[in-house]
Amino acid sequence: MTKKAVGGAKPRIILTAADHEKLSLLANAAAHTMPEVAAGLSEELDRAHVLTTDRHTIGTVRMGCEVDFRDDMTGRVQTVTLVYPNEADISKGLISVLTPIGTALIGLPVGKSIDWTTRTGETKRLTVLKVLEPAVPEPQSA
Repeated sequence: MTKKAVGGAKPRIILTAADHEKLSLLANAAAHTMPEVAAGLSEELDRAHVLTTDRHTIGTVRMGCEVDFRDDMTGRVQTVTLVYPNEADISKGLISVLTPIGTALIGLPVGKSIDWTTRTGETKRLTVLKVLEPAVPEPQSA
C-alpha cells in the first residue's frame, strides 16, 4: 500500500491517541487474516503524528468521521464514514479502516491528495474535500 502526495512524498497524517491505540490492536489482530492491509495500516500508524490524550484536529480524518473525497482519476466525489470492521456496511457508506481505501484515508487532513493501491493492484489517487466530526452521543440523564 502506498500513500503519497503529489510528487512522491507521503503526506503528514495525524491521529488521536485513542485511535492510534485501537488501530494498533486492530492491525495486530488482522496480521494473519489480512496481512497486506494490516501491514499497510501498521505503516501508517508508525509514521503518524499522535496527539496527546483527549486532543484531535478538526478537518482530519479519524474514526467515525464522515469524509467527502474525490477520485482524482475520474472526478467522482464520494461520501463515506470511516468505521471499524464490525460496523462496516458499504450500502450505507460505512467503510472499514481495514480496506485499502480506509487505510489510505485515516489521518489525512482536508486538501491532501494520496495515492493508494486497490486490492486488484491498481493505483488510484484521491483528495480529501471535507471532514465532518463524528456525532457526539447525548449525555445520559440520571
